[in-house]
Amino acid sequence: MSKGKDKEAKLLDSKKPSRRVKHSVDKKENAEKKEGTYAQILSKIFLDKFKPGIETIEFTRDEILSAATALGLKQPKNAGDVVYSYRYRSDMPEAISKNASEGKAWIIIGIGDSQYAFKLSHTPFVEPNRALQRIKIPDNTPEIIERYRLSDEQGLLSKVRYNRLIDIFLGITAFSLQNHLRTKVEGIGQIEIDEIYVGVNKRGQHFVIPVQAKGGKDRIGVVQLSQDIAYCQKQFPNLICVPIAVQFMDDNGIAMFHLDCEDFNARIVEEKHYELVPSNQITDDYVKKLKDTV
Repeated sequence: MSKGKDKEAKLLDSKKPSRRVKHSVDKKENAEKKEGTYAQILSKIFLDKFKPGIETIEFTRDEILSAATALGLKQPKNAGDVVYSYRYRSDMPEAISKNASEGKAWIIIGIGDSQYAFKLSHTPFVEPNRALQRIKIPDNTPEIIERYRLSDEQGLLSKVRYNRLIDIFLGITAFSLQNHLRTKVEGIGQIEIDEIYVGVNKRGQHFVIPVQAKGGKDRIGVVQLSQDIAYCQKQFPNLICVPIAVQFMDDNGIAMFHLDCEDFNARIVEEKHYELVPSNQITDDYVKKLKDTV
């Protein structure tokens, strides 16, 4: 091959997408295709049973598979994947969401092993109040943890743990008991709790504190909240259950919520926003200002 043709071939090769980029694009396209398939399956199950005025629609794993067959789609290898993202992350398909009563939204809850239900909720997600003032806390996160954290969620849980934000927020002494606990709850099915703390206050009362952590575009949801509460009430019936949710905000802010749940509607008991900063960013004027507000 002549030098001119060789140079031209190398130029053309340089314009081709790298294998890594192509793999990333293919992966995204496959995910979008899969989500579209899942939306079709859920929409069919919902619309086959929906009637105006109804607030709960039950369905099973077998119905997920039969709906796929009826639509001429390949049956999903794991039927649980079909409902997972719509339980915790994504908005419902339009065919479902447009049939919600005014001021409500459809969620998917677990009602047993491989059993689910569409249910209406007034407050399916909790969003931080952007108007709240941030409280500065000296950042005690080890730098090596920052260097090697594997995900936003893990990073957030680490920051909460190393900076004792549960203690600061609730005014008790708390310790991490276990994180990423996967278990089953009767009447719900399999669940996962991001982290569980136990704690004690100055009166000697004992607490169990399930923590729901969200980073990136993930949202704090009532489905996970209700599951956390159900597990703690059954596993620790003599402890005071205080459900907590934490979420990364813009500019390194951390929103913390003490939540409650009433018939699958999330309720905010208390909300605070914290900012972890180097100690030299906490000035004497800032400390004095806080003293004057006590």
